[in-house]
Amino acid sequence: MGNEEDFAGEPNHFKKEEPAGTSNLLRRAAELIATVLSLSLSIRAFATKWQLIRTKLEELRSGLIAADNCDSGENPYLTGILPSVISTAGECRDLARRCSDLSYSGKLLMQSDLDMAIAKLDGHVSTLSEIYKRGILANGSALVVSKPSIGASREDIRFYVRDLLTRMKIGDLGMKKLALRNLYEVVVEDERYVKAVVDVGDVIHVLVGFLSSTELEIQEESARVVSVIAGFGCYKGNLVNSGVVASLVRVLDCGSEEGKVAAARCLVKLTENSDNAWCVSAHGGVTALLRICDGDDGGCKGDLVGPACGVLRNLVSVEEIKRFMIEEGAVSTFLRLVRSRDEAIQVNSIGFIQNIASGDELVKQMVIREGGIRALLRVLDPKWSCSYKTREISMRAIENLFFSPLSSVTALISYGFVDNLLYYVRNGEVSIQELALKVAFRLSGTSEEAKKSMGDAGFMAELVKFLNAKSFEVREMAAETLSGLVMVPKNRKRFVQDEHNIALILQLLDPEEGNSAQLHVEICNKM
Repeated sequence: MGNEEDFAGEPNHFKKEEPAGTSNLLRRAAELIATVLSLSLSIRAFATKWQLIRTKLEELRSGLIAADNCDSGENPYLTGILPSVISTAGECRDLARRCSDLSYSGKLLMQSDLDMAIAKLDGHVSTLSEIYKRGILANGSALVVSKPSIGASREDIRFYVRDLLTRMKIGDLGMKKLALRNLYEVVVEDERYVKAVVDVGDVIHVLVGFLSSTELEIQEESARVVSVIAGFGCYKGNLVNSGVVASLVRVLDCGSEEGKVAAARCLVKLTENSDNAWCVSAHGGVTALLRICDGDDGGCKGDLVGPACGVLRNLVSVEEIKRFMIEEGAVSTFLRLVRSRDEAIQVNSIGFIQNIASGDELVKQMVIREGGIRALLRVLDPKWSCSYKTREISMRAIENLFFSPLSSVTALISYGFVDNLLYYVRNGEVSIQELALKVAFRLSGTSEEAKKSMGDAGFMAELVKFLNAKSFEVREMAAETLSGLVMVPKNRKRFVQDEHNIALILQLLDPEEGNSAQLHVEICNKM
């Protein structure tokens, strides 16, 4: 055992001079385990038991390599367990050969032998872990296994993740921090490492356990890794089944600022699936998130409030949770956040208001009473500095919430919505200009009062300009809106007073223009 033929093809992760004493035994044990792992891959008999043996061997091998990279010297505790580890590995090698060529005498006897091997391996892992926990090994010269190169094999990636797991489980504080940082680096770079984290036993459980660590840096780093994993839909179930939601809520309650941010971002991803909403609520997450958004959590910054708003926005789709939020004053809280200068907070808070009031007339009236129309119109006010993205979201929310009943439309008009809308029809970038045109079309169909207000504001002159636009959809929308506005006598009189309008309409009366031409005819007929 330990000759070069046994390890052909084995990844060259370690570049150290040939050690002596304890280190020599460590190397010998690790290499023997590698041989057994290689042999076991071809075994078809007792597949479940051999999978468990491989898992234990991988964990033990990573622990031994981590110990070899530590400043262990001639450590009597470590040296004491190594002969037993080597003996067990030798037994496993013998069992692997017998299972591979089916040379065992009976299935029941082999099952018993395999169970004994599993128990021994489990004992070795526990003993090595205890040695680390008691601080008997120092990590003054600890080295992390080198990160596999781009295009590395699945086995190399799993080995690297397994090594990091060992360091997270049995390393000291410094080793744990370094392992977590390295794990975050690889899962961000390559999805294959995310899959390896899920496939390699215990990694997720260890990460979830770290979320409750009193060491804030450990808590923060693990929250960052968990948040990356949560971004992959196929792995969300693994996280939830490991109890991650309860741990993330605890971080929201008593973690550091950075830890809370990572926890909130993770919960945003997890709650995209409404099935997880109840889990967040059951562990007190709604209360914790409302406290953050309400500013009662020590003056939270936008980096935290933004994703916290996003989680609540996802949760509001559950009726019982929605009612609880309303009772806790969420409407006034989020209307205040609409006035924030942070784009993420504004976007999520507007989305929350839209979700909580959509299809619920009582909540919609509450939003209006508490200043919701004014808050959303302020976002559209050109004098205020807001991104076009936020303005578009606000415009859509106004359209979805306040275009019925007529009392809401009247309130919109009284607060100057028509003037704001006209501004973006005239001056907006292409995306918001087209949106404003669509909203104007819908507004014109809500009431006579809306048509009169749009005519008074000067909409007709702008709509005429769009009748010659390149986009057929834009031309048609402008023509239909104009057709509705000239139905009002006052608007019709104003329109025909401008000779340019009539000339343009006549010029565009081309049968080849299809529906738009027909609409132009309708406009002429109404005049």
